[in-house]
Parts: sequence; structure tokens; C-alpha cells
Amino acid sequence: MTSINRRSALLAGLSVAGAGLLAACSSEAPNSPSLISASGSEAVRTEKRRSGTGRVHRVNLAAAPGMLDLGGGTIVPSWAFNGEVPGKEVRISAGDTLAAELSNRLPGNATTSIHWHGIALRSDMDGVPQVTQAGVRAGASFRYQFIADVPGTYFFHPHVGVQLDRGLYAPLIVEDPREPLAYDDEWVVVLDDWLDGVTGTPDEAFEELKGRMGGSSNASASSDSASPAGRGMGGTSGMGMGAEGNGPTTASPSASVSSRDAMPSKFMLSDATSELLGGDAGDVKYPYHLINGRVPAAPAVYTGKPGQRVRLRIINAGGDTAYRVALGGHKFTVTHTDGFPVEHQQTDALLIGMGERYDVLVTLDHGVFPFVALAEGKRASGMALVRTGLGRAPKPTVRPAELDGMIMTAAQLRSGGSVRLPEKKPDRVHRVELTGNMNKYTWSINGRQYDADDPTADPLLIEEGQRVRLDFVNSTGMWHPMHLHGHTYQLGGSGPRKDTTIVLPKKTVSVIFDADNPGQWLLHCHNIYHAEAGMTALVAYAT
Repeated sequence: MTSINRRSALLAGLSVAGAGLLAACSSEAPNSPSLISASGSEAVRTEKRRSGTGRVHRVNLAAAPGMLDLGGGTIVPSWAFNGEVPGKEVRISAGDTLAAELSNRLPGNATTSIHWHGIALRSDMDGVPQVTQAGVRAGASFRYQFIADVPGTYFFHPHVGVQLDRGLYAPLIVEDPREPLAYDDEWVVVLDDWLDGVTGTPDEAFEELKGRMGGSSNASASSDSASPAGRGMGGTSGMGMGAEGNGPTTASPSASVSSRDAMPSKFMLSDATSELLGGDAGDVKYPYHLINGRVPAAPAVYTGKPGQRVRLRIINAGGDTAYRVALGGHKFTVTHTDGFPVEHQQTDALLIGMGERYDVLVTLDHGVFPFVALAEGKRASGMALVRTGLGRAPKPTVRPAELDGMIMTAAQLRSGGSVRLPEKKPDRVHRVELTGNMNKYTWSINGRQYDADDPTADPLLIEEGQRVRLDFVNSTGMWHPMHLHGHTYQLGGSGPRKDTTIVLPKKTVSVIFDADNPGQWLLHCHNIYHAEAGMTALVAYAT
């Protein structure tokens, strides 16, 4: 993929600062359709219909700066929930109510929020500033409270600027009280690409992308004070701040970083290519690829016993990187994707885009085995260890043979019969063309860049009770993991149920879903830089 194709698409412009009133976010232009609001009676009615246990699980989440230990002597300034990366796992049972109190202790005037990725919840708890709530201002707090009635593997993260590409994310596991799978143990595996506090900040990376790709003379602007950072995700991200808001502090990258990092560009990749991803693999270069918050030189370790059957819940919380994952000496049996069961299939490796989750079963052998997340097309990787006996740990750069064996993607899976949507003619069809400008760093949907100041302009309209088909038509030269809030769709007539799916360059993917969760919902690329640059739209229920 040539450089000019990779630069095809994304919004120049920073997200608006400040948190507007939710009422203002729902204002309508003259002659615009009447929309169901995120907090309207329809959303409340739908929440009351959810099957609840009556149990309430309470958790306090403080979004704050701090020094994070990534292992191997690598300590970096960043932002995290309660000082941990990933944040502490939240685990509840299907039907429980989650009551999460978010306290914003971020520096400057940075607003934040929490989006509960993959959860079909009430619209006003979805965590999207200027759509479902006002952004949570610095020094303020907000309580999220909702019933999570569908079991599965999920996670949560902010929906403001490029904050996701810091340390603000954590797994959310909703257990099935009637779990049909038989296994001995679980291991939650969170993948992440990391640059914050090492080569700079995500906001500086975004500024460089816009400057170098969009032709600006200010290629890598930074700021010592919080300022708006993109019009795609809403809110005020706190651009350019290190852990204490005084500019980035750097740590030394690992020796595994490729020689490309010697390029004059600090953040931008120009030669990341992958056949699996249809060409261009990504925009951003990362000095580290983490598994459960650890660098490969000091890996996270799962300790088990030979013969144990273990369920791995794998989450890609990265900003710009698809991962090809495998466990050396083992095969995966894929059981779920994005929380929903699939017909079981065995594979050597998985390709996981940003925002996707996969559950797999493995039967452990005796020894020490590398769990490797290959940064697809970027010539780097993360590693964790599975230890069931004595043995020497492999080198951090190990590449298990399974990574070059059978590689499973969502397109090869079929939904489990219990969750497969019945056949029905669509009531509403939307063409969702993934577009961009070849001369500017601008991504868009149907040729329109999303503006968080005016989220209800030109929405994709649906009505409650409709069967909806979305045709993702990728006209750009890059792949996009497309994520829909508040719903799960099905790939084609019998494919897996998902909320995030990879759409390859110059390809079309059709998905269907039932409009059963009234409110206002974002649809966007889960490459955080693409979303912030405009590849976002609003799916809105009409009254």
C-alpha cells in the first residue's frame, strides 16, 4: 500500500472542548426528524424490560494520572483507572445491576467518560459526551447504573478524544449463571499498543498524523495545557499532558522495536503492511505491545496444571493495532466472539481487531509456553507466558509456529444456534460508505466527518422493531474495525453476532440487527485516531 493510499482519510480538527448540556446535544435543526432522546421514556421502558436479578454490584473508578509500572524497569507517566493498567477487572453475573461511580481526577480541564463497550444497555448510560451525557468535568463525578443482562466478555474505556490510547481501560466480564461450557479455569488477556509516556502522548501522535499526512506545517504540536483534541469523540481530552499535566516524560523503548523507529517521524508509520488486513496495517508506531499491562521482557504469567482446560477471554484494547495471537504448542477452540457464542472451531491463531473480543478453550500441555500477540504488519509483538511446569522462558521476540498456521477471522465463524437471528426481510437498509480525503488526514462516513458539536446532524435513522441492515462499503485504502454501540449485529445470514467487525479495503460487509434498544448510538471505526478524525456517525431512533 502506497503512502498516499494510507493517508486516505481522516478529519483535521480537534474535538470541541467543554461538556455541553445534554439537552443542547439533543437539539434539532428546523425540519429535522424527531428523535428519541437517550434518556427518554422509551429507553427507560426498555431498561425495565431487561431481566434483572436485583443484585447491585458497586465499583468506584478514579480516572487519574500516575506512574505505571509496565515491568522490566519500564515506569511511565500516564492516566489509568485506580492506578492500574489494565484497570481492575469488573466481574458480575448476567442480570446484575452495575453501579459504577466515575471520579474525574485528570489534570487541567480534561473531561472524560466511560463507554461500556459491547454492552446492550440503556442509552443514557452509554458514556458518549454530547450524545448520551455531558462529559464528566475535572473534579466531578458521574454514576453509571444499568442492568447487564447478556453474558460475555466486554471492556470499558473513555469516549473522549484519544484517551483510550492511554491506560484508561479495563475488562468487564458478565458471567452466565447457566454456563454451558465445561472448563477448569479462566484467564482474561488484555492486549494493548503503548506509546504514552514513552515517545510522547496519544494527542501528540494525533497532531503529528494530521500535520504530516494532512500537509500542516505543524507536524507534531504539543501543549502544556489541556485543549480540545478532535471533533470525533467529544469532550476535552487534555491534549499534550503527561501524568502530572506538565508535558510528556519518556522512558526507553525495548530492544524489540524495529529499526523503523529511527525514522524522522516520531509516531507515524509508513510501511506497515499485511495481507490479512488487505494492505496498509496501521497509522501509528508503538514502542511497546503489552499483554495484561506488561512488556515482553517482563511478561505476565498464567500458572496452571498440565491437562487443565482453560477459557481465555481475549480483548484487544489497542488504539491502532490488530493482533495475530497464538499460544505456542497449543490450538485454540473458538467458542465466542464479542460475547456471543459461535459454533466451535479449532484454529492455530486468531486475528483480532481493535475492540474485538474472542473466547477460546485450550487444554494445557506440560512446560512453559509463549502467548504471543503479533502486531499485525508492524514487525513487533507482545508476549505473556503460560507455565505448567519447570522450564526456561522463551525470548521476548519468540514467534511460535502457530502464528503461521491456520488463522481464524470472524468471517470464518457461524453464530451459535441459540443466538442466530431468524430470517427476516430488512425493514431499513443503510449504506455506510467508509470514506476519506486523499490529500488530508480525514476519515468520514458517507463523505461526512462527524462533528461532536452537532451529533444529530444527518443521522442514520431507524425505528424500534425494525430489522436493519447496514452495508459497510470500504472505499478507502485501509481496514476499519466498525463498532456499533448498544446492539450486536450478525454478519450476513448465519455469521457470528458481533458489535465490532473488520472491514477490509475495497470490500463490503453486510450486517443485520434488530432495533430493540431505543436511543441514540454511535457507529464508528474503533481505530481511535480514525474515529477522532471523523469516521463516526449517529444511529438514531426516530419517534
